[in-house]
Amino acid sequence: MYIVTGGAGFIGSAMVWQLNQLGITDILVVDHLATSEKWKNLVPLKYREYIDRDEFANKVRNRCIGHIDAIIHLGACSTTTERDADYLMDNNAKWTVEFATWAVEREIRFIYASSAATYGDGSNGFDDTSDPYSLRPLNMYGYSKHLSDVRLHEAGLLEHVAGIKFFNVYGPNEYHKGNMASVVLHSHRRIRDEGAISLFKSYKPEYADGAQVRDFIYVKDVVDALAWLIQTPNANGIFNLGTGQARSWNDLANAIYAGIGQEPVIKYIEMPDALQGKYQYFTEAKMTKLRAAGYTRPFTSLEDAVKDYVINHLDKELAPLGW
Repeated sequence: MYIVTGGAGFIGSAMVWQLNQLGITDILVVDHLATSEKWKNLVPLKYREYIDRDEFANKVRNRCIGHIDAIIHLGACSTTTERDADYLMDNNAKWTVEFATWAVEREIRFIYASSAATYGDGSNGFDDTSDPYSLRPLNMYGYSKHLSDVRLHEAGLLEHVAGIKFFNVYGPNEYHKGNMASVVLHSHRRIRDEGAISLFKSYKPEYADGAQVRDFIYVKDVVDALAWLIQTPNANGIFNLGTGQARSWNDLANAIYAGIGQEPVIKYIEMPDALQGKYQYFTEAKMTKLRAAGYTRPFTSLEDAVKDYVINHLDKELAPLGW
């Protein structure tokens, strides 16, 4: 049996879809649906059982879980603007360490979500071989992920598990994320409703408006890499997961317009004051470590991935993976 926590969420449901593509359906989906629309991501997927996160945590703590082949732990608060530090400490940091310890004790393959937000402003680079104590996250979300990495490192558990620092992931199954959904999703809607895309102005002279860059990676590439890690139990430690090629917001906007067959119309807007001191102008994953571990598949180009997302999903009334 495979366990996917956060399995109804964005990357989690895409991971279940990827396992289904590999013929795997003996999957326990762990999440917290409540009144959200995440349940729609589960409709086309094949899995054995769904269980609420709190019930699952109790089962783990009471040793009431049977045989498990692998755990892909993607269930955490992914809202980068979340300000409840106690919640993030408990939900993102403490639980990840507890869960990883439980899995390693039972020799279960364990893969968990870290984040590129752990790198802070990027002044120390984006190297997944960096001393973890040298990193300075800019917000509490990034710190909660960073703390998981540090605690697992201190406990010697990173020799037995794989932590994944996701960069800017976009693609199908993010429809429920509201403000935290990708710029691709929001921009597609703005083009439809307003006829233009809005991007933040730059407040650094070395960057033109819209020339700030990110390492954008398609969710289909992400889950392919995660599936490879499941099957490669000796690939352990912290791994970046981006394309290794930074692209500008202007590039992304142009790719969206190319996908829908329209000429670009881009408006540059003021950045909220609360973001200006915490905004990353450059992110680019150093991918040497994952490649050295043996992952060789090329990543989909920004233009091809955005085109697939727009044509095969966004233009089809937000069709999730599997429909």
